[in-house]
Amino acid sequence: MKKSILFLSLLFTAVTGYGHVGSPGVTFEGDAGPYKLLVNITPPDVIPGTALVTVYLEGADKNINISARPVYWLSGADGSPKADVAVPSATESGRYELKLWLMTTGTSSVQVTVNGARGKGIAVIPVMAVSTGKRNMPPGLGWALLAMAVFLLILMVTIIGSSVSDSLLNPGEKFTTKLRRRQISGVVTAIVVLGLILWGGRSWWNSAADEYTRYLYRPLQATTTLDASNGTLRLTIDTASLRKIGNAKRMDLTRKMNYIVPDHGKLMHLFLVRSGELNAFAHLHPRRLDSLTFIAAMPDLPAGRYWVYADITRLSGFAETIVDTLDIPEHTFHLVSNRPELKISSNKDDSYFVTNPLNGGNMPASTRPSVLCGSSGIEAKLPDGSSAVWLQTAGQTIRSGELTMLRFEILDKNRKRAKLEPYLGMAAHAVILKDDGSVYIHLHPAGSYSMGSQKALLDRIAFHQPLNEYLPNPSVFADSVNHLVNRLDTMDEKDRNEILMAGMEHPVETTGAHDMQEISFPYTFPQPGKYRIFIQTKREGQILNTAFDADIK
Repeated sequence: MKKSILFLSLLFTAVTGYGHVGSPGVTFEGDAGPYKLLVNITPPDVIPGTALVTVYLEGADKNINISARPVYWLSGADGSPKADVAVPSATESGRYELKLWLMTTGTSSVQVTVNGARGKGIAVIPVMAVSTGKRNMPPGLGWALLAMAVFLLILMVTIIGSSVSDSLLNPGEKFTTKLRRRQISGVVTAIVVLGLILWGGRSWWNSAADEYTRYLYRPLQATTTLDASNGTLRLTIDTASLRKIGNAKRMDLTRKMNYIVPDHGKLMHLFLVRSGELNAFAHLHPRRLDSLTFIAAMPDLPAGRYWVYADITRLSGFAETIVDTLDIPEHTFHLVSNRPELKISSNKDDSYFVTNPLNGGNMPASTRPSVLCGSSGIEAKLPDGSSAVWLQTAGQTIRSGELTMLRFEILDKNRKRAKLEPYLGMAAHAVILKDDGSVYIHLHPAGSYSMGSQKALLDRIAFHQPLNEYLPNPSVFADSVNHLVNRLDTMDEKDRNEILMAGMEHPVETTGAHDMQEISFPYTFPQPGKYRIFIQTKREGQILNTAFDADIK
């Protein structure tokens, strides 16, 4: 009974998600007790490896001590190491840095603790610790190690040969033929034994390398298809890559498909973006048919090739993005829109819009933008007459690798700050996409971390029992999740937002619209290039979509 109550609590609170492609950094803006923090974490691409943790503390508090430690979902707080102390920056007030070793793959977190005059505060920031790359040994180091190994081998053979021959001679005694034979025998035996040891070491090395390669993070694959006869998009997940790694407990628990939990009240957030031009955007919430199949009603998007990004989060807090492509032929969906009886029911939280191409390309006359994209210093007009403004000085340079606050505001027709409503329990949503599709991230004002993952980790930290007592039956859990999602979809906005926003700090009230000073998204662009920033807000019951272009140096 207690176990059921625990997971009902988790289902209702694990409602925010995290997804990325090519953007491994994690940002967090929030509170650690009485302290306001901005944290940027750069995880390693090889596990074990070190993560760089940078903490910005708001205010000029003195005698502050900031420490951090990794906390793993599999082992919980009791099985995690002690904290390391962050070092204050000598050049920037309020900035602290440290490096943390992440030793275990899977869902982990960085627990930041602040001690000062105002007391103690703790923040838990989820990090997906996965190995995504390999490190080759530098040639110089390899040759140096080989030379040392040969030297040690010769030295060891010489010592063993001498130990059974020369070392047995008394002072003044001659070296005999018998001792020579013993020396040769000792040398040969030493070479054979040391050769076997080296062969065993090489076998172990190769075995460890093969195991590492076997457990390299492999994104889930999926096939996305559409049926123009009824306007249905179908995404089928292929778990073959998971089956290839066998029945490893850590992967089975971390990426089991029956353990998907709702983020923002949805099992999946699927984004369609027209490739290259980035001039068509859709945010859909497919319905689960079985553990591997999801369907959604397709909007009337213009023809072309689309990048597909589908975000999911699991009970362990492990979040990932499934990537695919989808081709929409000419004259497909305007035919469907004229025959509504063929379309499946769309989700009330789905939205899409068409805008101008990123690189100034030509658009067909039949494709009219509903919103023109803005940029720093150029506002974007929205369909309801309001405007979106990027609070970035025109011409100001944004550099990759540097933490940036992306700040926006929505103005009404009278040029006053608009009254916004929660959209899926959040003040706003953002999707940042590079022009070649290599960088994608789904952001929220609190940062790029997953609040659902955070809640899963906090629950795991508070649960001081073995992991097998923590996990529910997979099939029963999946059925319970389906019932929860269906229930959330049928609720009115006020009641649903109260559930989706439970335990979160938001500038938007659940009871209605509220004036917002601004919407901000902390983010570190991973590489230079051209990006489009899609912003989603809600006003007077209408989902408002807009976009801004950025050239990152």
